[in-house]
Parts: sequence; C-alpha cells; structure tokens
Amino acid sequence: MITLISIVLILFLVGVLFVNFSPEFGGSPSKQKIAQFEKLDYFENGKFSNLMPTNMDMDFAEAIKMLPEFFKNDPTRRPDFKLPIAYRDSLELVVDDHPTRLVWFGHSTFLLQIDGKTILIDPMFGEVPAPNPMLGKKRFSEELPIAIEKLPQIDMIIMSHDHYDHLDYRSIRKLKEKTKAFYMPLGMGAHFEEWGVDSSRIHELGWWDEIRADGLLLALTPARHFSGRGLSNRFSTLWGSWVIQGESDNIYFSGDSGYGTHFKQIGEKYGPFNFAMMECGQYNERWTDIHMVPEETAQAAKDISAKVFMPIHWAAFTLAMHSWTDPVERVMAKAKEINQPIIVPEIGQFIELDKNLMTERKWWIQSKLSSNQMISNQ
Repeated sequence: MITLISIVLILFLVGVLFVNFSPEFGGSPSKQKIAQFEKLDYFENGKFSNLMPTNMDMDFAEAIKMLPEFFKNDPTRRPDFKLPIAYRDSLELVVDDHPTRLVWFGHSTFLLQIDGKTILIDPMFGEVPAPNPMLGKKRFSEELPIAIEKLPQIDMIIMSHDHYDHLDYRSIRKLKEKTKAFYMPLGMGAHFEEWGVDSSRIHELGWWDEIRADGLLLALTPARHFSGRGLSNRFSTLWGSWVIQGESDNIYFSGDSGYGTHFKQIGEKYGPFNFAMMECGQYNERWTDIHMVPEETAQAAKDISAKVFMPIHWAAFTLAMHSWTDPVERVMAKAKEINQPIIVPEIGQFIELDKNLMTERKWWIQSKLSSNQMISNQ
C-alpha cells in the first residue's frame, strides 16, 4: 500500500512539474492585455466566449467513460496503406512568377503563396498533436511534402487558435527565425513571446478586426470553438477564422468551428470566396457545437458563398472515433446533393487557383486508379 501511494504521489508530482515548467504549454496573457479584453462583448470573467450559446459540458464521469472508446484499437481510424504524397522541392517554392497556389500538409496546415507572399497557416509539422509524444497518436504519414528546414523565407504565419493540432511548439521554434511576422487571435501572442518571438513581430486581432499586411487584407472572423493548452486556461485566448484577400483572389480559412450563423455573416461581409478551406473531421455527437459534421461543412461552404471549397482537419491525425475516411465520403456526398463545388487534393499537391479545380482521384482509397482518371465534382 505504501509503495502504491508513493507511486501515485510521484506521478502526481511529475504531472504538476510538467504542466508548470514544460515550454509546450506556452504563456498567459498579461494583466494589461486582459484589461483590454474586458472591453469586448465576448470576454467576461477572464474568459472569451462564443457568439451563440455553445454546449461545452462534458462531466468527468462522461469523459472517463469515453476514454476506452477513444483508445480502442479500431483499424478504420488510420490508413492501412502509405498515403500518396506529392513531394515539393525548395527551389520551386521560391519561383516568383506563379498564380495563387496552396500546398496542403494534411489536417489544417497550409503553405499559401499569393501576390508574391509566402504564408504558413496553422503550421503543425510535428508527429503528435499533444504536449508530449506519449499523450497522443502519431501522424498518418511518416514524411511531409517538404521538410520544415527546407521551407523558404516565410512572410507571415497565420494562426486560428492555440490547440496542439494547430499550434506546435517545436514547429514554431524552427520557424521563428525565418518568419517576418505572425498574425493571430487575441491573447495568443503570449505563447509566441514565451517561445522567443519578439513582440514587435506579433499582431493580435479580435473578431471582425482587419489589418493590411504586405499588400494583403487580413480579417479575423468568428468561429464557434474554444481554446486552451493547459489544465486551467480554457477560453483564455481567442479563436477564429480568417479572410485573406489579395489583388485578385479572396480566400477563407475556417479554423475549427461548429456550425452557426457566423458563416452567413462572413459570406455577406467578405464573400464570395473563390477558395475556402473548411473544417471537416474530428467530430462526434458529444461535441457537435464545436466541430461540424461533414454535412454541415458543405452547407457552411455554401453559406459563405465559396466558389469551391476543400475539406480540411482530416487525413493526418486520429482525434475522434469516426473512421479516417468518413469525413471525405460524407462531405462529398452532401456537396453533390446541394450542388456545392468541392476539391479533395492529395497532400503536397499544388492547388493553383487559376485552374479548373477538381479532384483527380480518390487517393484515400487504396486502388490502382491512374492519376489521369478524373472525378469531376463540379
């Protein structure tokens, strides 16, 4: 009994020390910042809140009950074959004369090149979306389209929120010296400052705030979600979606969000969009208020007036109990039903916005389909 109690106490002490001293958890907004947040309609009692009622309740007993289901060895939750990846060369990413284009790294990470600017969106290049590799499941793919060290100079990094599958400590540490500026929701700058980024390069925005950045218009728009990297800092930083407007292209990035009226509001204010990246994955009936199911994703793309949209937040990690292909299969079916154009590119493929965007093949299904066997989704 004494040995058992000792082990429990040691584990508890290790946990406390890890949470309090590991750099993974980032920083906390200063009292001065919090005083500024208090003036906002969506900040009260030290916490940010969603614009519409959002159920965040999951009691301890229900969470414990769910753990065996989450860690169940279900083979449908990861690919049983090596995912096809289009590998990119560092030289082709520094060519100036090209149209607006994107490279998807899986989940919600993108490299966007627009109007001569190179941008990273939610750059999570790590293997595990957790503060420690032992606390999560590894990425589906062993390799990325291009190694983080081979990326060119980055003009700006744009962040949607501070969850581990979007904000990765080790990725930021590697990127901070080659990145000119960082744009993020309110309060998130504390993490970056804790990790050695000078405050002069950090730009925080609230919902509906706009900023001119190297000739681009960036606008932080609402999302229905939450934030937090530790045990006690839920809602301490803001979350959001992004509008990125260039000379000729208008792009939307949803971040993480449950379905809501904010999509129509965004579409009315900033739409139509010629390309939209829409969250579609890691959903469950227990948390539909903060993560859309695929049918809602397709409808949200129509709400914002997207000429074509791409489902994201899937194909990299297992963070929910559905099969890994459930998001793409369901969203494609719904998009076809409501006549909403959709594209599902391979990881690493150039997505060039001056071309007729279409899905070249169902790469998420292991088959011998040739790459020129086209599957139109228009």
